[in-house]
Amino acid sequence: MKKILFLPLLRMQSGHHQVADAIMDMIKIRDENITLKKVDIISYSNKTLEKLISKNYLNWIKIAPKSYDFIYQKRFFSSNRPKQILKFYERYFLRKMYALISEEKPDLIVCTHGFPSYLISKLKRMGRCNIPVINAYTDFFINNFWAKEGIELHFVPSKEVKENLIDIDHIPSEKIIVTGIPVHEEIIKITTRTLQNVKPKLLIAGGNSGLGGILKLSTELKNLKQYDFIVLCGNNEKLYDEIISWNTENVQPLPYISSREEMNDLYDQVDGIITKPGGVTISEALRKKLPVFIHSYLPGQEKINLSYLKEQRLVFELSSSKSLELQLDAILKNTEKMDQLEQSIDAFQQQLEMEMPEHIIDVMNWVIDTKAKHMPLQPKAPSIQLRAAQF
Repeated sequence: MKKILFLPLLRMQSGHHQVADAIMDMIKIRDENITLKKVDIISYSNKTLEKLISKNYLNWIKIAPKSYDFIYQKRFFSSNRPKQILKFYERYFLRKMYALISEEKPDLIVCTHGFPSYLISKLKRMGRCNIPVINAYTDFFINNFWAKEGIELHFVPSKEVKENLIDIDHIPSEKIIVTGIPVHEEIIKITTRTLQNVKPKLLIAGGNSGLGGILKLSTELKNLKQYDFIVLCGNNEKLYDEIISWNTENVQPLPYISSREEMNDLYDQVDGIITKPGGVTISEALRKKLPVFIHSYLPGQEKINLSYLKEQRLVFELSSSKSLELQLDAILKNTEKMDQLEQSIDAFQQQLEMEMPEHIIDVMNWVIDTKAKHMPLQPKAPSIQLRAAQF
């Protein structure tokens, strides 16, 4: 029986876990002969350390966002890539990663975060790991943490990222597949989208932790009776209680939603989404062809995502200095802009080389089988053949 090990980072819910879960569920439904396991290397190493890192990470973003953004841009997104990102704790986590893969003995590793990808690449260069690895990226760019050497396959979000891997990192084209950021298949793709409510309804999301600038919109939300709003509060009980206290009919708060089927239904009920530029949330919205309005962004990853999404004309950034109503009306009630948005989403989706779950699973099986026979990846890989089959 084959075994695939998925490696996100930290235990708090994030895009790294959502992408891992999406791919794992694709496999569970279709192949009972594959064992699946998801492990966070930091929790595996030290649970207390994981809790400390998670807490400090969130606090850093909340308390000192500018310093976080500066460090992230300089350390992990600079064109002058540092030769060594890790220092004093590298040996510790390399030992733990080696212990993990020795214990689990997987046939394939799927990394949904750059840190485990970096560690396994390092072990490969040391001759201590020969397990095939797939990097499944969770943002619309690749930061410097992600390993390139020793990675058998890259599931990338866009053709721009693929071109960068080829031109800058000299990765062979056959090792890169434009899958988009994988989202759960219960988020059902639609082909067209029209304004379906006489009184437009918008979904507002700030992330599972409730981070983001939702409360900055509070005054306008309460007074904007021409729209209905559903606010996803995640685990933020303070935000949920605050909205309940408004006692207004046009703003409905919802607690954390774990059901993807329920999320799919919500997407189908609304005419747009106001959110942050997280990779998975945006990918789900694009799959549903929803107009996306960005109300705020976290420093680092989301700031970079936003830059790409605006460049591709896939989202609209809201301005806090302008009327929310006028900004929404200018898009949702403008046929020309809605048509342009649909064209941009179509262009983005047409660049995907592999989207069907069956194709992704076939490729993963092919990587395992090829490696088991000690064969190198060939230019005529199933990644090429399945791309043609999709169209």
